[in-house]
Amino acid sequence: MRDMQLIERLRSKRAVIGIVGLGYVGLPLALRFCEVGYKVIGLDIDPTKIDILARGESYIEHIEPQRITNVIGRYFEPTSEFAQASRVDALILCVPTPLNKYREPDLSFVIGTIEGLLPFLHPGMIVSLESTTYPGTTDEELKPRIEQQGLVVGQDIYLVFSPEREDPGNKNFSTQTIPKICGGHTARCLEAGLELYGAIIDKVVPVSSTRVAELTKLLENIHRSVNIGLVNEMKILADKMGIDIHEVIRAAATKPFGFVPYQPGPGIGGHCIPIDPFYLTWKAREYGMHTRFIELAGEINSSMPDYVVGKIVTALNQRRKAINGSKVLVLGIAYKKNVDDVRESPSVFLMEKMRYLGAVVAYSDPHVPVFPRMREHHFDLTSTVLTEESVKSFDCIVLATDHDKFDYEFIKAKSRLLVDCRGKFLEPAENIIKA
Repeated sequence: MRDMQLIERLRSKRAVIGIVGLGYVGLPLALRFCEVGYKVIGLDIDPTKIDILARGESYIEHIEPQRITNVIGRYFEPTSEFAQASRVDALILCVPTPLNKYREPDLSFVIGTIEGLLPFLHPGMIVSLESTTYPGTTDEELKPRIEQQGLVVGQDIYLVFSPEREDPGNKNFSTQTIPKICGGHTARCLEAGLELYGAIIDKVVPVSSTRVAELTKLLENIHRSVNIGLVNEMKILADKMGIDIHEVIRAAATKPFGFVPYQPGPGIGGHCIPIDPFYLTWKAREYGMHTRFIELAGEINSSMPDYVVGKIVTALNQRRKAINGSKVLVLGIAYKKNVDDVRESPSVFLMEKMRYLGAVVAYSDPHVPVFPRMREHHFDLTSTVLTEESVKSFDCIVLATDHDKFDYEFIKAKSRLLVDCRGKFLEPAENIIKA
């Protein structure tokens, strides 16, 4: 049986693993397979990434170059040639699933990738999709395309969905230690998927179908989105009442049961939480359902940059300055602390909104020395070094992402006006405005 042959190759580590998409999800996964002894072919359409990896260097801050030099050329072969997929026993797709301009799912990367790989699929291999998407994508979009090649899913080839759960910058969890959900199109598919991931993950959690696995990932991120939306709305109300929401959260968190502290901020960012809920709300319309709770949380979170800009405008106005022409420095443009990932970062939306109002915008981020190329956001900027002279030169400084590397006492002492979006400054001061 082909599935037994595949499982034997996986168990003996003679199987060749193909990882498609070498970003924040794909690269750590590829390195993990290499580090336990598998040969890995890494596929990415960006030739710059391939060149960097070939030199034994890293383009992701929390992945040390040593991990790459340890395996490059020996276990790890990065390439942009999709034809190399014909050599692999397992194909794992880790490509983006963004939203289009209408806030609807954009599966073009997933569909384009699988269609580009179809000529190189062969009997006895497993295909796994890790990209977050709506329930039904694996069996509605991937399965029919694979079977057009004359390969029967569950007999000739094995198809699973196993959502990524990477948390960049979190030193408490790694690719190995984060439990992995896996759902197969058939029981044989699931068996192959458990063997594939069981070789590198401490705990693999089987579920009954690819659709269950797809919805599991959405629930995880919608849970965060809804709770962040709740605490963001509470923040606005607390501000109107003259109450520090961060003090309230710290007090509530002393309850040892029934409460999980979520922190408010200038919005939500990253590749999951701002996007994933809309995949489910879109799919829900097919079933005649309007997911009001999920969409309301999305609306609140999406409105937070406007709330912060309003606080900045008011604070400047109280000091008899207009935002038009004011010099504003944004501290932190990564979407969360201590990482270099700016995808969907609320800091960038803040920068765009202030630039539109006429502000002269700059940023400082120890993790992002040069503003990266982005599909929708364009700033020709480099990170401002925080000196006494530079800090004092700005009319307003906005703490958007609270990296540990910032010297907060220095920033507080030298800032003319400091707008705190993260509750970092506990003691009130004349130059600090909570947002």
